[in-house]
Amino acid sequence: MIKSEVKTDFPILKRMVNGEPMVYLDNAATSQKPQSVIDKLTDYYVSTNANVHRGVSTISVQATDEYEAARSATASFINAPSSRNIVFTRSTTESLNWIASGYADNVIQPGDEIVITVAEHHSNIVPWQQVAKRHHATLKYVTLAANGQIDMADAKQKITDRTKIVSINQVSNVMGAINPVTQISEIAHQHGAVMVVDAAQSAPHIPIDVQAIDADFLAFSGHKMLGPTGIGVLYGKAERLAEMQPVQFGGEMIDMVTQQTATFQPAPLKFEAGTPNIAGAIGLHAAIDYLNQIGMAEIHRHDQELTKRCIDKMKQIPGIIIYGDDDPVNHNGVVTFNVAGIHPHDVATGLDMEGIEVRAGHHCAQPLMNYIGVESTVRVSFYFYNSNADVDRFIKALETVKEFFANEFDEAEPTI
Repeated sequence: MIKSEVKTDFPILKRMVNGEPMVYLDNAATSQKPQSVIDKLTDYYVSTNANVHRGVSTISVQATDEYEAARSATASFINAPSSRNIVFTRSTTESLNWIASGYADNVIQPGDEIVITVAEHHSNIVPWQQVAKRHHATLKYVTLAANGQIDMADAKQKITDRTKIVSINQVSNVMGAINPVTQISEIAHQHGAVMVVDAAQSAPHIPIDVQAIDADFLAFSGHKMLGPTGIGVLYGKAERLAEMQPVQFGGEMIDMVTQQTATFQPAPLKFEAGTPNIAGAIGLHAAIDYLNQIGMAEIHRHDQELTKRCIDKMKQIPGIIIYGDDDPVNHNGVVTFNVAGIHPHDVATGLDMEGIEVRAGHHCAQPLMNYIGVESTVRVSFYFYNSNADVDRFIKALETVKEFFANEFDEAEPTI
């Protein structure tokens, strides 16, 4: 059981917003950082600030050791076979773009198919649109079942022998649905396709085993799982990384350069051109250590308990529209909703006045918004440092906002 005292590890959670104690419920956008991660970043710059690899000075060797230890910790976190399967990037977005440009551009031919879903983040849509456009391929979308999860019957129909790449989120950043990526991976491989998993929303919340999923590639970001901004992870099977070409060139990643030619180091270094985000990787290591102390299974259980409490209470408020299945087992810490008659941005602004930090908009998922027939929604998203009291504060604030706008409309002069 996660104790409420865990909040004390996060300095920002002590702050006030609009005169109210802040309740942070925008974790799907970014998580807050514990003091241990902040201290590790400070310690690097205070005592170990040096460039990595090639250097023989004491602090350069120490920085290299810490950077590579972060790679090893990341590999263990997702049960990768080796640290050599882990490439550090800036973000999930960059990881997916590198897969599209460095791998897909070399394998996609005219008439080939790429399969994604209507529930993808723009970062897992636009790169594939560009690949399809460049190579005259077809981009196909799997639809959703009523509960917001992938329609597996449609997935089996859309993935064919013409499919070369399947790229799907493990957890939707809007619906919160946990998708059966292992089953989809099996279908993709039966047709000879490569499986790409967007784990931006799953890596912070549920245990991940890339070998059990049999993912060819998997991507996630540090900032959503307690780590610093600007550090991302690209996992690839050894054979896929060998086939993938670097998309940036410069120092560190080269083996030998002449005036007219260059050869590259093996993966992962061949993809990490220039000075990497050393502090970001070291901070990510500290974040992984923190998460491991709590346990990913325990974090998942806690998220679902808060989600259930939230949905159960929201269903008692008239005029609340919850998107996706209202069974909390199909929501992993994310609840997306609208309030009838009130614009999502007005709801979010009203909640902010009560100290409740949520997000409103299309959540970088405009095809999904169009699919469910809205332009935008409000999203609350939980993490392990949230509590039952945070849920109750949110519900009370939501009722206050709803009542405020109802009174505003009642008191408004009639229009002709």
